[in-house]
Amino acid sequence: MLGLEKELVKRLALMALLATGLLGCDADFGSVGGGGVFLEGKQAPPVKTKTLADVGGDMSKITSYRYPDPRMYQISFDDALKEHKPIVMEFATPGHCTQCDKQLQLMKEMMNKYEHQVLFLHMDQYFNPEAYDAFQVRGEPWTFVIDETGKVKVVYPGRMLYQEIDPLLTEMTAGKTGSVR
Repeated sequence: MLGLEKELVKRLALMALLATGLLGCDADFGSVGGGGVFLEGKQAPPVKTKTLADVGGDMSKITSYRYPDPRMYQISFDDALKEHKPIVMEFATPGHCTQCDKQLQLMKEMMNKYEHQVLFLHMDQYFNPEAYDAFQVRGEPWTFVIDETGKVKVVYPGRMLYQEIDPLLTEMTAGKTGSVR
């Protein structure tokens, strides 16, 4: 009988561990925003984030993405705000989030289309946790679209589609020509 009790305790402990892990994924944390939802319509926090220059050009020290694009890591978010361009800030840690990988593929496609008009920044929780705190991000992926004045225009929780972001970026860049960085 003692062996059966040990097995039951092990199973209960495993279930408790799994439940705890699931609570951390896309959870709603009430007053802390659960993904920055309270930031929509407000000025983005001018947080300093790591750049490739800060890590000596070593991509493995700034992202867990397997196919990173260096263009997403050239400028700190606080400096990006000073450019007075729309910003797409992607919170995604593909090292533990399969949807994040797909989201970053979409961001690279958008960057190819809008790269001279919109700044695209990727924040990986492993390497830029201060950005996660400043933007109240819990769970992933989360996409913040910030206008040229630094105001958070839209917050997208979870994975988004081309059809959701492309019209917004088209509207934000209509009639504007961007300079080459």
